[in-house]
Amino acid sequence: MKVMVIVKATKSSEAGELPSEALLTAMGQFNQELVAAGIMEAGEGLKPSSAAKRVHFHGTDRTVTDGPFAETKELIAGFWLWEVASMQEAIEWVKRCPNPMLEDSDIDIRPLYEMDDFAEQDPQGAIRDQEDALKRAISLQAASVQPYLFFAGRCEEALGFYEQALGAKVLMKMGFDESPDAVPEGMLQAGFEKKIMHASLSIGKMTIMASDGCDDKSKFDGFRLAFSVATEAGAEAAFNALATGGQVDMPLTKTFWSPLYGMVTDKFGVGWMVMVPGDPQ
Repeated sequence: MKVMVIVKATKSSEAGELPSEALLTAMGQFNQELVAAGIMEAGEGLKPSSAAKRVHFHGTDRTVTDGPFAETKELIAGFWLWEVASMQEAIEWVKRCPNPMLEDSDIDIRPLYEMDDFAEQDPQGAIRDQEDALKRAISLQAASVQPYLFFAGRCEEALGFYEQALGAKVLMKMGFDESPDAVPEGMLQAGFEKKIMHASLSIGKMTIMASDGCDDKSKFDGFRLAFSVATEAGAEAAFNALATGGQVDMPLTKTFWSPLYGMVTDKFGVGWMVMVPGDPQ
């Protein structure tokens, strides 16, 4: 079941008094325990109601009121969303929570409605289907795409090259011989037993995954990696480094979308578009 765990406001929270370093540390540790237990889905603290707006609904009329709002004890200072097995489990976790306020405080636990609660109002399941579609859309909005490059037996060499050429940082690497699961017989080309099964490296703000693959047949076709750097000097340095042992497909030049743009294929066959971002239109 899902519950919202509501931290009720107090005089100190409504006055904007921030928690002490000790309390922040204790709450951070509590949140880590929630995450480790697989319970916490979200959690946020709220600014005082003096920074809030309230919209009142009366028929078709909407009236906006500025905070602060009266009845402090009815206001919310923060919340968590938890996935728990039962209300009792939620209660036990709340009991373990440090007092989130400087004075006495209250935390409410309220179950969320689930679609099963609306079964009588949705006998055909149309509303459930709509809700499921919305959840899928939200999950896709939060999705990320990461390149996964297969270097046909040259992954170790490639990692070192990108460290030198682009300042990449290797975050992890694991060989086929280090796999916790046995590699299926016949899957690897002879001599690949100690090759890299999986690696990840960061280049600027992006994380790229890499592998030697299972044989030396992999080729990079039909795509390029776009590498954007803030300065022309940085773009030139990266472009020249990537071109070492590779080939220049389009020299660096000014274009209508970039002050400096060029295309290069490095010595591993990976195509790059190196550019300085243009001014927003």
